[in-house]
Amino acid sequence: MDFTGKIRSYYKTLINIIENLDVGQLNEAMNVLYDAYERESDVYICGNGGSAATASHFQNDFNKGVCYDLPKKFHFRCLNDNVATMMAIANDDSYEKVFSKQLEGNIKKNDVLVAISGSGNSKNIIAACEEAKKAGAKIIGVSGYDGGRLYELSDYHMHCGIKNMQIVEDVHMTFDHMMMSVFCELLNK
Repeated sequence: MDFTGKIRSYYKTLINIIENLDVGQLNEAMNVLYDAYERESDVYICGNGGSAATASHFQNDFNKGVCYDLPKKFHFRCLNDNVATMMAIANDDSYEKVFSKQLEGNIKKNDVLVAISGSGNSKNIIAACEEAKKAGAKIIGVSGYDGGRLYELSDYHMHCGIKNMQIVEDVHMTFDHMMMSVFCELLNK
């Protein structure tokens, strides 16, 4: 089989999306994260499926990758990394509340929620945003497609406007690695 045409088409689409990202919005979101770093505020992050893996990767790259040898650290908290807590909430209440219940009583006004949803409509992500709003925390929505409800609830946007989950998830990982690179250079000089 010759897959070269499909391979080129996939990467051409990915490149086109990256070239048309709203870097102004990305810059705003990065400033929110930098302010959280300066204030030593908590940054909560969550996602489902591939977005859960992205959230875990973000936490690792910010907590270890950016700040490993620095006296001051980012305080990323990945809500989807404690399987026992998530399963207990899902079992005793509902899967829709696996993130919002973890935020309840913990997230504060100066904190940030980074909510990742390819479609922008994951019910548990929306519930987490609503809990963050109650606390007065800032919300960075990391979304794809048309942004969905997540785009509406977010104060800041890291959006990839294509209806293709694989491309969306690829771009979301580039957000993480781009920010890690920029913050490493800024903070480790």
